[in-house]
Amino acid sequence: MRKKILITGASGFIGSFLAEEALLEGYVLYAGVREGSSRQYLMSQAIRFFPMDLSSEESLTRGFINFNQQEGGFDYIIHNAGITREAQSGDFYRVNDHYTRNLASAILSAGKLPEKFIFISSLAVKGPGDPVLFTPIRPSDPDQPVSTYARSKLAAEKYLQSLEGFPLVIVRPTAVYGPRDRDFLTFFRIIQKGIEPYTGWKKQMISLIYVKDLARLVFRIVERAPAGSVYLIGDQQAYRQEDIGAAIKKVLGRKALRIRLPLVPLRALIWCTDTLGSLFGHPPFLNREKFLEMTASNWLCHTGSLWQDMDMVPGYSLESGIRETADWYRQQGWLS
Repeated sequence: MRKKILITGASGFIGSFLAEEALLEGYVLYAGVREGSSRQYLMSQAIRFFPMDLSSEESLTRGFINFNQQEGGFDYIIHNAGITREAQSGDFYRVNDHYTRNLASAILSAGKLPEKFIFISSLAVKGPGDPVLFTPIRPSDPDQPVSTYARSKLAAEKYLQSLEGFPLVIVRPTAVYGPRDRDFLTFFRIIQKGIEPYTGWKKQMISLIYVKDLARLVFRIVERAPAGSVYLIGDQQAYRQEDIGAAIKKVLGRKALRIRLPLVPLRALIWCTDTLGSLFGHPPFLNREKFLEMTASNWLCHTGSLWQDMDMVPGYSLESGIRETADWYRQQGWLS
């Protein structure tokens, strides 16, 4: 019998690729979406929808009880819903932490646990690694988040881990890129205009993961990982900022003037835009905390034997991932 899986946040960037992978893997897919969410990436007739109001534990509980009675419950749940930027820091805790608590409590109250509950967290909960030795961040390293976003995800992790018998697996991806993502799009557009900007002069090393590789790996984790596991996810490569710029220039066929923006005036500018965004309820893409994360020297992550244990290798190099992303941006008219 085909396994039933619920994916929350299925209408978003990562969630929509998780949904596509679920269909490819033969699951009966239920997309957990809130009322009014866009479904532009969820057009397959095979997708079933599970309306969710994560702000209401009572509503969630009723939904799970009804589903358990009618369909026998979910075999797996991937909790991917969350926010990465908002105008007020309290919104991070409300959505990323409190809503996660509502979901877990509703599942417990409804009386049927899934075989596994996969929580999509973030490498950001660990905080940046050693800026001198550039030792990759390991799961055993202490959690030292530097942003409210990361602290809210960590709070949700700790709550879920406190639930006795809850079949939790935590996944902490590094920076994710690919089609449908708007954050990396900004860098593409700037380079297309002939400018290749970087912040400061110090060395920076990062890990990345292409969204389709992430989705494939998450589903192998669904199948194989024991409850209680915590994974850092990257594509096993170490990149300089300049490597990303070089790949984008090559794919776009553009030359660009490389410039270095001094940190002090840039920090002051971001403080101003961040303050204005908070006042008017329009969070800027780059706020003070995001700037602190982006300018940290070491965001390398150590995936250990994860890929080998899952009997997989990444399917995309940086260049092939950037190329597919750029092609999709062009098809959508996001790049000329």
